[in-house]
Amino acid sequence: MQETLVTPTLSVLSRSSITMQDRSSTAGQASSTGPQPSRPSVIPPPSKSKGWKSGANVRRMRRIIAEDPEWSLAIVPLLTELCIQHIVENFQNNPILKQLLPEHQQKVLNHLSPDLPLTVTANLIDDENYWRRCCMQRWPVCHVARHGGSWKRLFFERHLENLIKHFIPSTTDPAVILDLLPFCKNYVRRLRVDQFLPPVQLPLQPWNGELSDSGSEAEMEQPTGDHYQLRDLVAGLSHLEELDLVYGVKDCGMNFEWNLFLFTYQDCHSLAATIKACHTLKTFRLTRSKVDDDKARILIRSLLDHPALEELDLSHNLIGDRGARAAAKLLSHSHLRVLTLANNQVRAPGAQSLAHALAHNTNLISLNLRLNCIEDEGGQALAHALQTNKCLTTLHLGGNELSEPTATLLSQVLTVNTTLTSINLSCNHIGLDGGKQLLEGMSDNKTLLEFDLRLSDVAQESEYLIGQALCANREAARQRALNPSHFMSPITAKGPENPNVTWV
Repeated sequence: MQETLVTPTLSVLSRSSITMQDRSSTAGQASSTGPQPSRPSVIPPPSKSKGWKSGANVRRMRRIIAEDPEWSLAIVPLLTELCIQHIVENFQNNPILKQLLPEHQQKVLNHLSPDLPLTVTANLIDDENYWRRCCMQRWPVCHVARHGGSWKRLFFERHLENLIKHFIPSTTDPAVILDLLPFCKNYVRRLRVDQFLPPVQLPLQPWNGELSDSGSEAEMEQPTGDHYQLRDLVAGLSHLEELDLVYGVKDCGMNFEWNLFLFTYQDCHSLAATIKACHTLKTFRLTRSKVDDDKARILIRSLLDHPALEELDLSHNLIGDRGARAAAKLLSHSHLRVLTLANNQVRAPGAQSLAHALAHNTNLISLNLRLNCIEDEGGQALAHALQTNKCLTTLHLGGNELSEPTATLLSQVLTVNTTLTSINLSCNHIGLDGGKQLLEGMSDNKTLLEFDLRLSDVAQESEYLIGQALCANREAARQRALNPSHFMSPITAKGPENPNVTWV
């Protein structure tokens, strides 16, 4: 304690002695140089006291500096931080990541720019947070659940889709897309392309009335309307499972022409060869592309005996009875589980072909024929098929000009069919008597969970009672899901009271 008290005193004395010596030396110099001219007396400003209380001023000064957001106690950064900063700044030319410790890897990934070339990041970075930043920078709205919950898969699928949407035949270099294959082939499982641009049509030269020997020069100079061919791209995507295409142009504005929405025969043959060679394809959709019977038959012929196809959607096209017969043949030569031909031109003969295939089919679980015109002749054929079919669970026949005869047969189906869970007969002409027939069939049905009868001229009372039966079926299904062991398959249970009871 004595040392701590003596030391400040000595330091103060030493400073005071030095000050006195400086003053005496200054006075001596003034006397030696002789008399000096008189100067006005200036009172010096009060100086800050220097002594043992100077520590308080230092503390106040450091408190003020600490409010500076750039001030830091660590004047020299850590060597680790300097190395991480150098790696981040030179990552494009010298990517170093796997050699770092996990905590250092995370710091590098958090500071990397989302604009780095894919040639550097595609096969090196698997961190989901980095790819999330890349996605959010390019697309404000991202539904990662539609891409398997993977941000990296979302990025590569949407990036590839954008390249295809803006590809102009005979103008864009195909290498722009094909060069991306080595980096995205392991991550792309779905392609949804809702635009295919046609070739650029140059203005024709004015005709001067002179024709060449080979015919019209104007016809020779007219470019074809074929779009980008997917064969080479799909062949390189070894994990592709879903292909959703729309041959059309979006946001064409005042440049609208019907030729912009033309699915040519060359496009059809090329696409047929593409899907036939893709043995991993499970879902194929080609909608709003003006696919007629001939083109549908070409496409469906390539899908016969496909090893993996489970869903086919050709809705919103121009497919008629011949195309429906081709689809019926596909049901017998594939493992198809979902077939959608909504909003086409299928009539009674096409529906009868589908019904004949459905009666012997053991794979299809969903059939959608809404917005066609199969009428009662086709509806009755489908109802007869459902009396023997044991696999279909969803049937959509909305907007097909159905009436009471179809409802009468469907009421018989409801009493014997135990697999159907959803039926849609909306926007038809079922009528009052047809509604009563369906209500009678629902009284014996315990499996149907959804029955849409909107805008079908069914009496309000019948519709209400059918809704009550559906609620009872849904409650029973919920109880079965909660207690599966209580609703097991038939088991012979022998007990002391009932030795030969069979539980159902």
